[in-house]
Formats: sequence, C-alpha cells, structure tokens
Amino acid sequence: MSSIRANNGQLFFDFRYQGQRCREYTKLTDNAPNRKRMQKVLDKIEAEITLGTFDYARYFPGSKNASRFAGPVDASGTQAGQGTPLYREFAETWFTENRPAWRNSHCATIRSTLDRHLIPAFGEQPVGEITKAGILAFRARLVEVPGRSGNPGLSAKTVNRIIQIHGQILGEAGERYDFTNPVDRIKRLKQQRVDIHPFSMAEVRSLIDTVRPDYRPYLIVRFFTGLRTGELHGLQWRYVDFERRQILVRRNLVRGRLETTKTDGSQREVDLSQPVLEALQVQHEATAGLSDFVFCNAAGAPLDLDNVNNRVWFPLLRHLGLERRRPYQTRHTAATLWLGAGENPEWVARQLGHSDTTMLFKTYSRFVPNLTRRDGSAMERLLAGQITSHRDAHSGVGAVPASHNATTPH
Repeated sequence: MSSIRANNGQLFFDFRYQGQRCREYTKLTDNAPNRKRMQKVLDKIEAEITLGTFDYARYFPGSKNASRFAGPVDASGTQAGQGTPLYREFAETWFTENRPAWRNSHCATIRSTLDRHLIPAFGEQPVGEITKAGILAFRARLVEVPGRSGNPGLSAKTVNRIIQIHGQILGEAGERYDFTNPVDRIKRLKQQRVDIHPFSMAEVRSLIDTVRPDYRPYLIVRFFTGLRTGELHGLQWRYVDFERRQILVRRNLVRGRLETTKTDGSQREVDLSQPVLEALQVQHEATAGLSDFVFCNAAGAPLDLDNVNNRVWFPLLRHLGLERRRPYQTRHTAATLWLGAGENPEWVARQLGHSDTTMLFKTYSRFVPNLTRRDGSAMERLLAGQITSHRDAHSGVGAVPASHNATTPH
C-alpha cells in the first residue's frame, strides 16, 4: 500500500512498482503541509502506474532505481531490470503447469477466459505492476460486455469467475516474485440468487405420458433420479446394478468426452424406485446390444444435449403449454418430490451428491412446507399449550366451569 512515511524527521515516498517496493527519500521536514504536497505527487504516481505511463526517471532522476526500472523487453518476455515477467508469459506458464491437474472441461474454461478476457487486457503488463485500480477498471468493463442469449452484460457470477482466475494467476506470481496479490483486496460482486422452477407431479405425469415412446425411459430416469445432465448422458450399462437396484455415478459427459465426476462427493450410488427400474429394463432391451451408453443415438453415440433440447424437450413443453425451462429443472424436481414425500433429507442429499443437507434447506425449503417449520405453526402449538397450562394453573380454570366463575361480587 503506497504511503508517505518519515525517517529521522524527514519524509519519504513508499510505494510498489513492477512488483518491487520502492522508497524515495526527501529532505522535507515531517509536517502536515509537506505531507499534503507529497501525497498529491504520490497520487499522480499511482495513477500513472495504473495507466502504464509512469517514468521513474522523470520523478526521481537521481535515484538508483531510475536506471533499474528502465530498458526494453528481453527475449524471455521480462523487461530488463523489472524482475517480473509479462502477464501473457506468466499466464501461459501457469496454464501449462496446472493443466495436468484439471478436468478437460475446466481446462477449456480457463483457456477461453485467458484468450477472451485476461490476456487482451493485461498481457503486456509485468505481473508485478498490475494494480487493484487497474483490475477494478477491467471489471467495470466486463460488466458492459454483451452476454449470451442477448443479455445486456456478463453476469456477476461470470465476472467473479474471471476475476477469480486472474487472482489465481497473480497469487502464484506473487509467491514467486514476492509481491502482494492485488485481487486479494477486491470483494466479489454480489450474485443474484437464481430461482428454481421444479415441475409439479401433475406436470411430470403429462410430460412422461406425452413424450415420444423412445424418450419415455429417458424422462422417467431424469425426473426420478436427480442425475445431472452430464451424469445421465454419460451413464453406461456397466454402472447400472439391476440386482442392487442402483445407478453407480462414476463418469460425466462434458462436451462429448467422458470425464470423472465434478467432485469426489458426486461419485455416489443412486437408489432406483420401481418406475425407474422398469424404465431401465425397457431401455436395456433397446440399447444394450447397440452401445455401452444407456441413452444413445442410432449410431450408438451418447445423446447430444442440444439435439435433445431442440428436437424433444422444448417442443414437448410448447405442445403442453408449459413454461420454458432448462432440462436441469428435472434435478430440482426430483429433490422437491422426494422431500415433499417425507424422505429423510440426509438420504436426499446423498442421492443428489451433496456433502450435507445445507443446500437442501437453502434451495428447496420454500417448495416443501414440511421441510422446515418456517410458518411458525410448531412454535405456535408449543406456546399455546405452555401458556394455557400456566394460565390454568394460576387461575383455577379447570376446577370450576368458566360460567360459574363469572359471578359479580355483592
């Protein structure tokens, strides 16, 4: 953090430039007017550092740092005397080093974020020179970037993810080149809570009864297991245990490629209800001899989500006059139906792959009246019973009928 400080009664500048801490001493006496004058100069220095126009020699021509921070970019991508590489060079190093630990889908997300946002914005800056002010200005521009589906700007969730990746890169650079990560001092944007829209049991029945016959088992399994889309489309017959009536969730289909599940907690055993068991038996007769995948196309390849959406899911909703909803709402539907039926929340959490019940109470309580006593009825009954008993004990009510106790004394 830049500041004006004093040593032996004389003031000096204390700031960071290109990842290095710089102290420039003056002969000014430590008093309020001098501090005010120096603060104005320091504010200009910080502004020029943010804009990338700061010339060390112009402000401190006699300093040894004036030559230290001058010089062209060398072949390694580091400016001579700066000590920290350009962002584009370090970002590529960071990406290469971490790629083996990432799932393919996460790797693609990081690559897209680097190429579309971070490297164009910070690529030519040394990592140690990137400031909080510069990052905040970048974030403000991100909010204005047109989003998908005609949205006026990127969502807070997307912006936070971009800044988080930026922070991971600068955090690693800070450890290697000894500077403070400026992202650590930036608060996340507040994300608007996304409402869920589960289907009612009547709507579920209509969808299952109306869908074309070859997709009926698909919808039954979707609605009554709570599987994520990638888990369902990546489900293989070797992970269906008919004897124990379970689906073993072990793989996930992401962008047409099978990967391990999103988290260790996502690897789980999902119990099969009778309708799901029967639907899988029907599906087994249709595809077991054609493909390793439970749900596949005529060529034996796993289903493509866009194809399912455009040819089956959305046309079905329109035909029944139902609100347009993503297929992911089938997962929310399974959760609300289980909870509404009185299933143990811990069992429901395990079915969904949650580590505990926190997400259930946060997400689904308003759809299931008996999940929590948010209407206050339980406390109302408790208080009514206790207060009535206390009143009766002190008023004699119960020993003498109320009508007899209402006489007027003479």
